[in-house]
Amino acid sequence: MEQNNGTLRTDDDTSGMLRTAWDFVENTGRSIFLTGKAGTGKTTFLKEVMAGSRKRPIVVAPTGVAAINAGGVTIHSFFQLPFSPYVPGAKVENKFDFSREKRKIIASIDLLIIDEISMVRADLLDAIDAVLRRFREHDQPFGGVQLLMIGDLAQLTPVVTPEDERILKPYYSTPYFFASKALQQIDYVTIQLEHVYRQQDASFINILNEVRNGHPSEAVLAKLNSRLSPQPLPAREGSGYIRLTTHNNIANNYNESELRKLSTPAYTYRAEIKGTFPEYSYPTAEALVLKEGAQVMFVKNDPSGDHRYYNGRIGRVMEAGDNRLTVYCEGDSEAIEVEPLEWENTRYTLNEKTREIEAEVQGTFRQLPLRLAWAITIHKSQGLTFDHAIIDANQSFAPGQVYVALSRCRTLEGLLLASPLEARSIINDERVDSYIAQQEYEAERSICQLPLLKQEYERYLLLQLFDFRSVLALQETMVRIFAEFFYHSHASLKQLHDQALMDLRQRVLDVAGKWQQIIQSMPYEGLHEADFQDRVMRSAGYFSDQLREILAKPIELSAKVETQNKQAARRLDNALPDLRQACLSRRYLLEKMAEMGFSVDNYLHEKQMSMLDALGEDDVKSKRQRKPKASKAPKEVKPKTWEISLQLYQDGMKPDLIAKARSLTLGTVIGHLTRYVESGEVSFDDLVPADHQQAIRRVITKIGVTEGSTAIKNLCPPDITYDEIRLVMQHMQQKKES
Repeated sequence: MEQNNGTLRTDDDTSGMLRTAWDFVENTGRSIFLTGKAGTGKTTFLKEVMAGSRKRPIVVAPTGVAAINAGGVTIHSFFQLPFSPYVPGAKVENKFDFSREKRKIIASIDLLIIDEISMVRADLLDAIDAVLRRFREHDQPFGGVQLLMIGDLAQLTPVVTPEDERILKPYYSTPYFFASKALQQIDYVTIQLEHVYRQQDASFINILNEVRNGHPSEAVLAKLNSRLSPQPLPAREGSGYIRLTTHNNIANNYNESELRKLSTPAYTYRAEIKGTFPEYSYPTAEALVLKEGAQVMFVKNDPSGDHRYYNGRIGRVMEAGDNRLTVYCEGDSEAIEVEPLEWENTRYTLNEKTREIEAEVQGTFRQLPLRLAWAITIHKSQGLTFDHAIIDANQSFAPGQVYVALSRCRTLEGLLLASPLEARSIINDERVDSYIAQQEYEAERSICQLPLLKQEYERYLLLQLFDFRSVLALQETMVRIFAEFFYHSHASLKQLHDQALMDLRQRVLDVAGKWQQIIQSMPYEGLHEADFQDRVMRSAGYFSDQLREILAKPIELSAKVETQNKQAARRLDNALPDLRQACLSRRYLLEKMAEMGFSVDNYLHEKQMSMLDALGEDDVKSKRQRKPKASKAPKEVKPKTWEISLQLYQDGMKPDLIAKARSLTLGTVIGHLTRYVESGEVSFDDLVPADHQQAIRRVITKIGVTEGSTAIKNLCPPDITYDEIRLVMQHMQQKKES
């Protein structure tokens, strides 16, 4: 599977569902539940979206390890949620407990990717909804953000303690994510991936399917139990088998027992931890005790490009010492000398210059990429692949455990059972079965509607451009505040707000309502006609002017209001920044559409830029009188992220290598380097190859730039990216102006 900035190319016809999923992500506003058996490419698709979507995505996951593996952050840390259950309708963190930067990021995202959704409880999804509504569209589920939920309900399930169950039972029929109140308010499509890449044997795939469905036949159980291991089980004799167990204490005790049996000296390898790296996210032991002969598993892919090892590869320690450790893996000609590797704990930040959401490193964990691996829990094995495994799952206690364990193996021949597998060990949840059956029907219906949904998405964005209800609601709040607290002290300003509300209704809302009716009734083909596009541009200019004329003065004068009434001050300090930011962001967006014309690409890009421009203005609150704070010691000045990219470029690294070294997207690195083109510190030819420049210029000469970058991209060779097109357009504009 290969992705290239806006289009997804797959290497075989069996991946049609991946193309469909990409279409839903990129070309509709419909939320998606991407599911499928183990090994069907869900994680690969997540990475493709992060690398190439034109939307602004972030990735969250329910656990620290899952978040590190997905390149994202935990749900609780990003949304600042407590670990206690969330009761629908309860108040979460106060709006201004979130940092200014966090509020900017939440306001500007288009796509929220939630990995391992099967482990996310319904109440946690509703807590996410509550936070997103605070910072975005208050009346829209999830604040109007598109969701991409990735996971397999046949695998690991949400953790629910008896106390959690007691609290949540009155509100939710099931703890699974699909019981979320907010999720039930939106139309979302379920896309199921069928083609399995991990296993190739059709007979073994059929066995796994029956186990996944929870009702294996007698023949399937007999086939699995034919893999019952003779005693003694393979362990230290170079077998390369790893034991998958149901409980942590079983795995830990087994590993410690096997390690004690080795008579060779023990060496302790300690991790180097810098900055903030929570213990629950450690990818391996902080103090890793190893001996020659110990069975180990690599917990990270080889970053050298030589592919000597991968996450989940089993080996045996051949040589251990204070300064050297080697591991031999079956099938290799020589042992691997293992060096410490680094994991990063990141948080999302907003680059004020490029306006890109970037992952900023908060802390690092440097350690040998190994863990003892005579045994690990089934939970920790999720996402891994083994050539040889001993399954000890007869004590399974949760739906999906047996399936996860069995599906880690490439072949039936590489699988051994530690004890007979009984039907009672394969736990099935009828609530999941019922949900999946319903979603299969809904998925077929939605996929049939995809062409229409793509058209309606474009129409929806155009209607959204002229939707001023949120601005009206915020102005109504201001009128109530002035009527309640400033009726006498600021009578003239109160009258000004009353008049502004009346003008908004008559000159903006009423006119916009009629214009939206025209847009709604217009045939899809008519939306692209030149006369209609001209009318859109003129309308954008009209509404931008009206917002400025109606609200600029009331907002400016309200920022100067002072009062000794604490409740009045608090209410005004909360409401005024919201009104100002909503008005400015809408004005900036309308101005851009009046100048550039409307297209999906233009709208998505400029909408986020306009939000950030508005949020980047000084808060109204900061203009009000505040007590001076005591001066603090100056903080150490750290290099900016774009300065780091420039330094690496000046050291001779190309942009693609900088992106790989810094775990950033190529587009982000190009954004960093673009700012240095005009000064001559970065060569424009290094950012856009000469042949790509020529191809892009030929298309621009032919069709111009008024239709936006998508129209240009469609006529360019497929290896030309949107970033390159935008850079060439900027470069041509700069030359024209000079």
